[in-house]
Amino acid sequence: MKLLRYIANLGYGSRREVTAWFRDGRIGDAQGNVLDEDARIAPDQVRFDGEALDPPPGLVVLLHKPVGYTCSTKDPGRLIYDLLPRRFRYRDPLLSPVGRLDRDTSGLLLLTDDGGLLHRIISPKAQIAKHYEAELAQDLRGDEAALFASGTLLLESEKTLLLPAQLEVLAPRRARLTLHEGRYHQVRRMFAATGNHVAALHRAQVGGLTLDGLAPGQWRALDAGDVQRIFAAG
Repeated sequence: MKLLRYIANLGYGSRREVTAWFRDGRIGDAQGNVLDEDARIAPDQVRFDGEALDPPPGLVVLLHKPVGYTCSTKDPGRLIYDLLPRRFRYRDPLLSPVGRLDRDTSGLLLLTDDGGLLHRIISPKAQIAKHYEAELAQDLRGDEAALFASGTLLLESEKTLLLPAQLEVLAPRRARLTLHEGRYHQVRRMFAATGNHVAALHRAQVGGLTLDGLAPGQWRALDAGDVQRIFAAG
């Protein structure tokens, strides 16, 4: 792939804009030499305004999503992409959320432009553990753990029973719930089925991967070891 197209696909700008940057001498190598658009060079040696290029396709990002942000590129209001470098939303292939957290849920959110990896993570066959911490509007009644673990719970408007899930009671109105599937608003609907309401929800862990001190609104690119932790037992 030509260097011009490669840089444009990373979301830096249109091909016309990137062509102009080559002409203006803004694209060079690690030694400070100006490059032209036909240069044959490893992408990790390319510099734009003196800075290394973003990671190549295959990028996986870990974001600590705050409450109030939507997992979308187009919805009104604040979007998760507002928390990332602006060019990330224009990468080709698209940097997409791996599953979703609703606007009122915070916590660990993965994004990737690797379609194969995305589908591997969300596949029902993978059954990757997802750990949620829930604040409830009412005291737990005491039978929720047995119900959720039974594999007999059927959510409203669905025809397939939920997989067994593990509930750990942390306080009368606080619980940690571990799921191995990802249905629409699943945690909220599970507690609703018991007559309760989730007042606040946070995803703390996916597989063996945690936020590891990442503050709300912050992100980092994952390395190969991090990605393997997603598939580790959590």
